[in-house]
Amino acid sequence: MSESTEYVPGVCNIGRAEIRQRLAIGWVALVATGALWAALIVLKFAPPWRLVLFFPAALAAIGFLQAAWHFCAKFGLGGVFNFGPNVGQTDNVEQAEFRRQDRRTALAIIGLSTLVGIVVAAAAYFIPF
Repeated sequence: MSESTEYVPGVCNIGRAEIRQRLAIGWVALVATGALWAALIVLKFAPPWRLVLFFPAALAAIGFLQAAWHFCAKFGLGGVFNFGPNVGQTDNVEQAEFRRQDRRTALAIIGLSTLVGIVVAAAAYFIPF
């Protein structure tokens, strides 16, 4: 979404170090989703058990979306941002309107990630194996 290297309310609240971490989380969760899906099929688990794929799929989606949007949902909900070299060291967002904009973006990321998790879980449930 943004190529900014500084905080922009509702648009960009993380820098390179934080983005790299979100990408790593996305890839690990995506691999976990695929491995778990394969295991559930090979071990012939009943379709309701395949609904657990919601969790790693949603985690993968949230990781990738945060990296792509340069926006951390947790930071957006917490009213903080980080563009420094150290992951997790944050500065506070002072203006109330900026915090509102950040919350909207955070909720959009969470909503889209939830939707991805639901779609993957539903696919795993309804696709016969």
